[in-house]
Amino acid sequence: MKMEIPAEVLNLMDLLYEHGYECFVIGGAVRDALLGRPVHDYDLTTNALPKEMLKIFRKKYPVIPTGLKHGTVTVVSGDMPVEITTYRADSGYSDHRHPDEVTFTRSLREDCARRDFTINALCYSPVTGFSDFFDGVTDLHNGIIRCIGRPHDRLDEDALRILRAIRFAARFRFTIDPETSQALFDQKDTLVYVSAERIKTELTGFLQAPACGMYLCRYRSIFEVFLPELNTLDEEALQQAGDAIDRCAPDTLIRTALLLKDLADPDAIL
Repeated sequence: MKMEIPAEVLNLMDLLYEHGYECFVIGGAVRDALLGRPVHDYDLTTNALPKEMLKIFRKKYPVIPTGLKHGTVTVVSGDMPVEITTYRADSGYSDHRHPDEVTFTRSLREDCARRDFTINALCYSPVTGFSDFFDGVTDLHNGIIRCIGRPHDRLDEDALRILRAIRFAARFRFTIDPETSQALFDQKDTLVYVSAERIKTELTGFLQAPACGMYLCRYRSIFEVFLPELNTLDEEALQQAGDAIDRCAPDTLIRTALLLKDLADPDAIL
């Protein structure tokens, strides 16, 4: 199977190949392509260092040094901004959100090992095809969300992954692997380290998912970390709210209203 890649992205990959570097489409674009879903964003990863990418791309394209410390540059190809990040290995997450130290590596596998879930660590290159180091294709086929490596470690590194796991499960109607699911509950209190803005973004995406009501009920204690008013609802009331949310159109405002309507002082919650 070949993955269709827009010319704007392919041109950037070809330029890196011409200079002797590797380059892969990685993450959500590969996952969605394999699921037969439309792809909107293409992220690239490469063994070229940031300074090498700047030297290569600035001759032909507008380049934005988005996050050089973390190995990321954004190259504007046509009208499409494309993030390209150097293979890296992260270490130490003292704030449960960001790596204390980023080390660049020449190993694609090592870069994939630091990512969150197996289905998000899939790579594709027109030169070598698909790369799948952690059986992400199998999990994609079986409809499973599974952390790479030890789930407690992956979630302790970045607490936002707790909500990402639930959002992906609700979006694709996937099952969360039992070991990963248990880790979500065990690590839920680390969500206090995540900013309100990031939680709001994840919650908005979650409320647009087809099965968000079902997963709201299943993982209510996790949502109660930042929405403690949920604990005033008994199981039946929460189930009714979840059913109503899943029956209505995936409109964030409507679903937020359905979520808050039985809670005390929704203005204060908002």
